[in-house]
Amino acid sequence: MSATELIARRSTTAAERSLCGWGRTASSRCRVFRPRGAQDVVEALASEARTRNGVIARGAGRSYGDAAQNGGGCVLDMTGLDRIVSIDPARRLITAQAGATVAQLMARLAAHGLTLPVVPGTRHVTLAGAIASDIHGKNHHRDGGFARHVASITLCTPTGETLELSPETDADLFYATLGGMGLTGVVLEATLHACELPSPWVAADVDRTDGLAQTLELMSGEEHHRYSVAWLDLLAEGSSMGRAIVSRADPLAADGVTPRARGRRDAGSAYPGTLSRRPAFDVPRGFPAALLRPASVRAFNALYWRLTPRRERGRQLALAPYFFPLDALGEWNRLYGPAGLIQYQFVIPSGQEVTLERCFELIRVRRLPVYLAVFKRFGAAFGGPLSFPLEGWTLAVDLPAAAPGLHAALDELDEVVAGCGGRVYLSKDSRLRREPLGAMYPQIDRFHAQRARVDPQGVLRSDLGSRLGLCGAAA
Repeated sequence: MSATELIARRSTTAAERSLCGWGRTASSRCRVFRPRGAQDVVEALASEARTRNGVIARGAGRSYGDAAQNGGGCVLDMTGLDRIVSIDPARRLITAQAGATVAQLMARLAAHGLTLPVVPGTRHVTLAGAIASDIHGKNHHRDGGFARHVASITLCTPTGETLELSPETDADLFYATLGGMGLTGVVLEATLHACELPSPWVAADVDRTDGLAQTLELMSGEEHHRYSVAWLDLLAEGSSMGRAIVSRADPLAADGVTPRARGRRDAGSAYPGTLSRRPAFDVPRGFPAALLRPASVRAFNALYWRLTPRRERGRQLALAPYFFPLDALGEWNRLYGPAGLIQYQFVIPSGQEVTLERCFELIRVRRLPVYLAVFKRFGAAFGGPLSFPLEGWTLAVDLPAAAPGLHAALDELDEVVAGCGGRVYLSKDSRLRREPLGAMYPQIDRFHAQRARVDPQGVLRSDLGSRLGLCGAAA
């Protein structure tokens, strides 16, 4: 097919749309093209190399910021390529196309007594999105991030190559792609290592703390559980600021599930096959942001904290609501109104706990309206030059994007985080400036070297990449 014919065909199948991330901020107009197969991806990359408008792949749109949009250029909607290619139960391997979601993968693996070793906070993330973001879960301290469990990747690059990558065949490009925000090529499919699924339940130990000092003391101890996460109340005032509900859990054997747990109303959500169900309720369009304000969230936080037992052991929880609690409410991002939300996530290295407390103090002094705060420990760093996790403490906070003084306060936090060797999670970002990036990601030159190799003309381009200087053409 000639270039003229290709452009003519694609002009009839592409549609101009306004795209944004899950935070519903920083939208841009893009031409969206939905590939029907690998050849469409190859042709689209070749075409955009000639138009010089750039292209980026997009999955389910669950990254909070502007990583999967390309203002004035092309976006490849990969959700149509969602086939599970194969499952090898004996070797615990699953191969799937880029657009397959975490929910699809878990449901198919469950039939073989297997599951994914790492999952994020939503089941709607696509496989390629998980790779581009090098996602992490509640078990990073033990099992690491997604990069540790990817066996191989099929990657289409703007140079016209379709490469089979693995740690053994091309470690540099393989790891640059894990966490590389889609800027090293378009993932067509990947093979993952799976792990045993004893049952679709976990047994959780729950503790309630009275303030930040107690929370940090509790979570600083040796962690024996596979999963660990804390909900923090950062709107509580005085010494109660940072009080928490800390949940630490382990997989539960099938014969350990009690009749009482099986008989609960939510017991059906334990089974992975239910992950494909739609939520019972969707937040309507035009939801008034005034209903979600600091006073109402503060009251909810106080009630939630009081209703949680001071100490509970072996609480049996269904798999889906434990891993994906927010998925129970469809389109929950609309709660923040038309201005949207910013999820700001950073990690502070171990040994820098004084700086971590400084970050909490800055949040308090700047009176940031944190509507949701999730706190976890990370294990050792592993992966590529743009992989986010490193050994230490990570805090993710949801903030209304229209909050006065928000951006100036987050700029302050950026400087504190970068100054101690920490970093901000690019997959959730829509506002980070270029200046702190090198300190946050000191191996960024390795990433640029791989970009120069596979995309010398700078064809792969996103709003995030352009803002942070990640996707220019090679000099």
